[in-house]
Amino acid sequence: MTRATNIVILTGAGISAESGIATFRGPGGLWEGHRVEDVCTPEALARDPVLVHRFYDLRRAALATVVPNPAHDALARLDAAWPGELLIVTQNVDDLHERAGAKRLLHMHGELRSALCASCGDQSRWEGSLAPRTSCPVCGAAALRPDIVFFGEMPYRMEVIEAAIARAHIFVSIGTSGAVYPAAGFVQTARWHGAETLELNLEPSAGSHLFDESRTGPASVLVPAWVDAMLAAVA
Repeated sequence: MTRATNIVILTGAGISAESGIATFRGPGGLWEGHRVEDVCTPEALARDPVLVHRFYDLRRAALATVVPNPAHDALARLDAAWPGELLIVTQNVDDLHERAGAKRLLHMHGELRSALCASCGDQSRWEGSLAPRTSCPVCGAAALRPDIVFFGEMPYRMEVIEAAIARAHIFVSIGTSGAVYPAAGFVQTARWHGAETLELNLEPSAGSHLFDESRTGPASVLVPAWVDAMLAAVA
């Protein structure tokens, strides 16, 4: 390993589960008690905006009750100390990576503490509740919605993610199901470009067989151990 080694890390719901945030898909295809189709599609927003906005209001408020866990803290340490390129791509819409101190970070599925204007595309920081037809602070249109990438919509900054994966020497997936695309395909892209691939997950994912190595256990244990080893190698 050289000091110029580039790393891309993909994180999913499993890394935040130990902080008390429910994983993306629960028993019976539910998402925190709701069917995904009722709260995370453009059709759901058009059909019942009050329900969709209330769902994300509750999730946004719940952020005040959780804190980063040792896995978030470890990735922030790696971010601060790693001498090569590093990008943390998270599928999560919580802000636990930021609160742990991570800087080289990209939210591919949006953020709870952000509002998106469906008219002009502006993204505004948002802390409180967000009612349907709230006016955009930039263009004035009554078109603010949760800044969440719904099913059927394109994840954010895919060109940046794909370019980083193409340059990566190491690709690590942490706490992901391996079932949600396009993120589930990142490991294949990384392998095609010659990167070493590692999965850290509570249990084998749908894509575990695609990785060079798959380690199972709690993220709060596996991630700090991996980070310690990586930093020791460049000390």
